[in-house]
Amino acid sequence: QVQLVESGGGLVQPGDSLRLSCAASGHTFNTYAMAMGWFRQAPGKEREFVAAINWAGGRTTYADSVKGRFTISRDNAKNMFLQMNSLKPEDTAVYSCAARREIPFSYPPVRQSDYNYWGQGTPVTVSS
Repeated sequence: QVQLVESGGGLVQPGDSLRLSCAASGHTFNTYAMAMGWFRQAPGKEREFVAAINWAGGRTTYADSVKGRFTISRDNAKNMFLQMNSLKPEDTAVYSCAARREIPFSYPPVRQSDYNYWGQGTPVTVSS
């Protein structure tokens, strides 16, 4: 199985930065190459894709709304990060990490339905 635990959320002002972390554990992560991604859900809205990264960290994908401001990374197969700079009020949401077995030679998926495992989420509020 897989367990995903997010951390790092909080209340910040517009223009500030925040770094989210996702720690993965479980037999599946010890056995298979896993792609990972970040999604977010703002109050009253559908959950949306933010960014994704492949197992080796060399392939990343971003939503247009965060390109140039957010950076996804991982320091090993199990820890993933989202560096969020120049935060805006519209970035306010609960941010969740997700994982799935990687498809060889492909970019990490951007659809929620492509991911099998989800964390509980960490809230981010951007407000002055």
